[in-house]
Amino acid sequence: MPSTLVHVAVAGLVGTALLGRRFDGRAIAVVLAVAALPDLDAVVGLVLPGAHRSLLHSAVPVALAAAAIRADARREASWLRGRYGDRGVRVAWVALAGVVCGGVLPDLFTNGVNLLYPLHDAFYTVDGEALLSSERGFVQTFVDLSAGGTPATTDTLHYSTGVDPAPGPEPDSVERVFPLATSGLQLLLVVLGAFTVGTRLLESRGR
Repeated sequence: MPSTLVHVAVAGLVGTALLGRRFDGRAIAVVLAVAALPDLDAVVGLVLPGAHRSLLHSAVPVALAAAAIRADARREASWLRGRYGDRGVRVAWVALAGVVCGGVLPDLFTNGVNLLYPLHDAFYTVDGEALLSSERGFVQTFVDLSAGGTPATTDTLHYSTGVDPAPGPEPDSVERVFPLATSGLQLLLVVLGAFTVGTRLLESRGR
């Protein structure tokens, strides 16, 4: 599964691309920190079984945050603008994009997330392949229209994490693994994210 480091790296790429002239150390730090927040539901999972990949990976908190930013930005007495100016509104929207693109989508496209929790308790994964075959033509397995099985729920699925390796009580000798990069592609994303953010930081300090 993508590690928090991978989530932050993807958010760094998104933040660097979208912040534009608002880019600086503080702005990108906000984007990176907010993108790491969804993985905190692994800690909540210690007291609320099934919370990981559900509570903070759902589209529900993202939609609520987007509504709150939009409502505040439209107010004449906007809190964000009053405290941080137009820059604050821009950073807020980019941070939200960082959460979606860096914090949630990598998990949705890898092992799955409980996309509409708590409104609907079901884990979904976007996984498959798309190819052009000389014999079969265009083939894709991302969207399966055939009748499938029942999706997993918070009662039936547990994602192993370093914080909570297995459901229920654990022996003292249990191994706690905190992944950094579990594939070459993930390592590439981490390197690209670090290189891109680092380069922009150097450029912004040189201006």
